[in-house]
Amino acid sequence: MSLKLNIQDKFNKELPADPITANGRRQVMKSCFSYVTPKTTANAEMLHVSSEMLNELGLTVDDAKSEAFLKVFTGNEVLPNTSPFAMCYGGHQFGNWAGQLGDGRAINLTEVEHNNKSWALQLKGAGETPYSRTADGLAVLRSSIREYLCSEAMYHLGVPTTRALSLALSGDQVLRDVLYNGNPEYEKGAIVCRVAPSFLRFGSYEIFASREDTTTLRILVDYTIKHHYAHLGEPSKETYLKFLKEVGEKSLAMVMHWQRVGFVHGVMNTDNMSILGLTIDYGPYGWLEGYDHGWTPNTTDRQHKRYRYGSQPDLVLWNLYKLANALYPLIDEVAPLQDILKTLQEQTDAAYLSMMQSKLGLFEKDENDLQLVTSLEAILQKSETDMTIFFRNLANFQKEGEVEGLAIVEAAFYNAIEITGELEGEWNEWFSNYQVRLKKEMLSDDERKTAMNKTNPKYVLRNFMAQLAIDAADEADYSLIDELYQLLKKPYDEQPENEKWFAKRPDWARHKVGCSMLSCSS
Repeated sequence: MSLKLNIQDKFNKELPADPITANGRRQVMKSCFSYVTPKTTANAEMLHVSSEMLNELGLTVDDAKSEAFLKVFTGNEVLPNTSPFAMCYGGHQFGNWAGQLGDGRAINLTEVEHNNKSWALQLKGAGETPYSRTADGLAVLRSSIREYLCSEAMYHLGVPTTRALSLALSGDQVLRDVLYNGNPEYEKGAIVCRVAPSFLRFGSYEIFASREDTTTLRILVDYTIKHHYAHLGEPSKETYLKFLKEVGEKSLAMVMHWQRVGFVHGVMNTDNMSILGLTIDYGPYGWLEGYDHGWTPNTTDRQHKRYRYGSQPDLVLWNLYKLANALYPLIDEVAPLQDILKTLQEQTDAAYLSMMQSKLGLFEKDENDLQLVTSLEAILQKSETDMTIFFRNLANFQKEGEVEGLAIVEAAFYNAIEITGELEGEWNEWFSNYQVRLKKEMLSDDERKTAMNKTNPKYVLRNFMAQLAIDAADEADYSLIDELYQLLKKPYDEQPENEKWFAKRPDWARHKVGCSMLSCSS
């Protein structure tokens, strides 16, 4: 059988292509992409398919079981009348301009339209491209499981994100040095099909600005507005400014969701910033276990902690500053760009407070809320406290009667017996202030709990959960992948049958590779 997809390619038909079709590594000039054919594999096997993304693309469960589906989404067969390609982009990595980067292990298959939505289909781990540099363009099973599960989990958390259609074994072995310590090992190769309206990122525009190629820059910006920001109007200087403003607002909304659920991206380079405000490139990400503004999951970032949890809102603003620089050649005025960035900065502080108020169930206006939030954040970091459990259980707090805050959130502490003396006094004082504040709320305790439980998830893809799925998959047991996939489709529901996953990080995971330490190859 053949796959019935409504193919409507735009990117590789409307934008300038690399005239060189050989697959050697090179600097690609005045082009937005290079044509690439995915690598054929030895013995591919489909492990999991997202039923929701099947529906989004107009495919069926029977399609997903077909040989045609397996071949297309492992790179072993190219869809008729399509021309797969890898995108050209640059980026600032850890604050420094890195020059040309591009899709080093991602190959875009095609674009599909269904139910008035447009989706780009992209294989990650399907082989070399002109942008692979010294790498092999492949991916391993552990990183592919993490990307596949997290993409879909984030979507159900309400976080703007790219999606995932499928997870497959390539059948090949891939050599990886997971901690970059000179000890490479062979691992199972895997391929994820990622799905998004577009995989354009800030670096897609930076590369042309850096090369003073204003012609191609304008072509790409106009294309982006035409297909993704058409409501802004026909391209003009004014439209370009509106474009930057909206990209900024979308990006800030995205990062506030990250902060809300305790997600740490780990590598917020400009080449990992979606122009649509989507979470993109699930590499060395992690979820806060102990609440800690200074935590980063990325071993590469361990010394300077540039991309730590507490800095993510500021880093989005930094990245937007770089995007503004890239758009400057089309606008040729500094002041309006500065005005937009200044406004975004002001909006960030207000958005963060609003997000934290929602986590605390505070909906009426009160000028002392910032102090209440700030004092909570300080005390949370004095004792190792599980973020997800703390905020979920906090919804049970009562605004009348005896203050029993510590008893309500006790399960969130990794070592509750440490909450004594001065620290216990600080907690009790905070809970007393919190109760006074809650009495100003119009909602009943039950109504507030319902609202808080829609903001504070019960289940997230904890690092140890993903690692358990990876460990099982290494032994050819793929059942845990589906168990977590199903669990994380309803992260705000109680799911009493899955209570075992509402638990703090176990001791074995505290210092285990893949749980507390991850690299860009993770």
